[in-house]
Amino acid sequence: MKALSLFSLAAMLATVALPAEGRVLVSAVEPTAQAGTVLVEVTHLNASGAAEEGRFPERLAATLEVAGRRLAVELVRAAGSPEAATVPPGQFAQARYTLALPAGAATGATALLRLQGTQEAAAAPPALAFTVPAATALAAREEAPGETRAAAATAAPSPAPTLVPTLAAGPDPRPTADNRYIGNLSSYAPIYAVYGPGTNTEIRIQLSFKYQLFGDPGAVGPGHSLLNGIHLGYTQRMFWDWSARSSPFRNIDFMPELFYLIPAQQVADGLALGGQFGIRHASNGRDGADSRSINTLYVQPVATARLGGGRHLSVGPLFEVYVGSLEDNPDIKRYRGNTGLFLEVGDEDGVRLSTNTRFSVQSGRGSIDAELSFPFDRIIDSSLNLYLFGQAFTGYGENLLDYDRRDTRFRIGVAIVR
Repeated sequence: MKALSLFSLAAMLATVALPAEGRVLVSAVEPTAQAGTVLVEVTHLNASGAAEEGRFPERLAATLEVAGRRLAVELVRAAGSPEAATVPPGQFAQARYTLALPAGAATGATALLRLQGTQEAAAAPPALAFTVPAATALAAREEAPGETRAAAATAAPSPAPTLVPTLAAGPDPRPTADNRYIGNLSSYAPIYAVYGPGTNTEIRIQLSFKYQLFGDPGAVGPGHSLLNGIHLGYTQRMFWDWSARSSPFRNIDFMPELFYLIPAQQVADGLALGGQFGIRHASNGRDGADSRSINTLYVQPVATARLGGGRHLSVGPLFEVYVGSLEDNPDIKRYRGNTGLFLEVGDEDGVRLSTNTRFSVQSGRGSIDAELSFPFDRIIDSSLNLYLFGQAFTGYGENLLDYDRRDTRFRIGVAIVR
């Protein structure tokens, strides 16, 4: 344990000069009685001049570097650790998490563990180095008084993806097994499936992701290369006419984009500014009279304010110009316009309402797309990793095919990203 203690001390000393945006970090790693599992201490430092709410989500995304590989992993909050704590100025709060080590992490190897950056933390938090403990030694370690192996197993998450596929078991189906850049892939827009009867697009499904082209995952913003802000994004929105004969997908919107991400930076107590700009293509892959295709250059700054009690309010005006040919739909600007507004209010572990509004100053037409979500495990005591998700739309152009049609839709379903 001496080596671990030295690493922990070094990590804590390294945080003395951290700016306010680097408050949450890994501060210690130690073995547990469960083979292949370590206990991770996460610290929230308050470098501001006022008390703030330190929140410890049930799960935290992190990056583990070991044996020349970088792997996205997940920390699971241990039983008894707080979900939130009020942190006075200049002080800190801590919570403990469990981490299942990848099977390819050799005993005695040096590993680097770092929390992934967030919108409120532009610079990637510092990494903590630790020595991978021996699985056999962990399994043989005597439990502390009052501790049982059953309890340790309950606290540990399911095994993480292996770094090296096991040939005897055949090809490893898990994509993180031998993909060094998988950590640069992350969620983007919400991912959900919702249903509302009585229309020709009863089911609406959305998939979305983004990919950081340069640098380490989350290493975006001040202190990092400007190239690290360049991202590829992709969103696909599907409208399914479930009740029709043969249940066809009535329309599918494909939306690839190239954009530059500017992570949120704290500019005042409880206020952060960020945003993005880029070029976006949208088309529905059809031909003839049903063909739709547009290209836009856009910029969208976003301001986020903390409201207290873990809640936040985000506001993001959208400005865009159309580029390229509009031959398929020359009047689309009259219905979509060149402006929009993103508005979101809610908290990390509770209810959240998000809206995207579009408006055409030229014609007075517009639309509003609203999403309401709540974690299932807050409704029913379970380990279900889904959100209850409600979606509503009113106005023109819910999809590209219907850009000049006014509709109102209400749907409900589930989401994995909100």
